Amino acid sequence: MLKIFRGTAVLEGISYLLLFALSMPLKYWTGIREPNIYIGYVHGALFIAYIAMATLLWRERNWSFKRYFYLLLASLLPFGTFYVESRLLRRL
Repeated sequence: MLKIFRGTAVLEGISYLLLFALSMPLKYWTGIREPNIYIGYVHGALFIAYIAMATLLWRERNWSFKRYFYLLLASLLPFGTFYVESRLLRRL
């Protein structure tokens, strides 16, 4: 499950960056709304999957609350999930 979580973390980070770097400028600068809708749906699903898997792994592996907090915080910051994947998860 850890390997799947690592993949989800990377995909969630990519979708987050696509949302802010590609689809939101298209929506607000050019009026093209469709990419924002679809990328937003994908990002929302990946975000929920990331949070659910982080919670399951926290319980399953008896991680500290500090590590769980870092996982949750990383999902809110740009490039945060990439950092977590490379620093916290890869070592496990």
